[in-house]
Amino acid sequence: MAVSLHHLVVDAHDLLGLARFWCRVLDWKVLSEREREVVIGPDEFASTGICFMPVEDPKHIKNRLHFDLAPDDQGAEVERILALGARRVDIGQGDEAGWVVLADPEGNEFCVLRPKTSLIAFRDA
Repeated sequence: MAVSLHHLVVDAHDLLGLARFWCRVLDWKVLSEREREVVIGPDEFASTGICFMPVEDPKHIKNRLHFDLAPDDQGAEVERILALGARRVDIGQGDEAGWVVLADPEGNEFCVLRPKTSLIAFRDA
């Protein structure tokens, strides 16, 4: 039996607002908008998308799962995403980390990495 990753699901208070933020970050689009779920992705037939589902309770602690973004230019990408509404957060990463930790408009942490050539190797800069 084969299985593949279909959606990453993100709990949200403002489903469409958070979906639109991530569409701008990833250059994706809203694929489906319903009262209790909004799905985004590069296109309808992509292998994986993000689904935003409603949640009532506020976020209290650091995410146990987060996105890692790997741009060509870390500094420029951080500035672009900050201009879209993200904010810098300190989760104890320190000044020597190869990544920058940001939070989306609802406080979900994510990282902007140094450029990478594979899932396990950083590109020499």
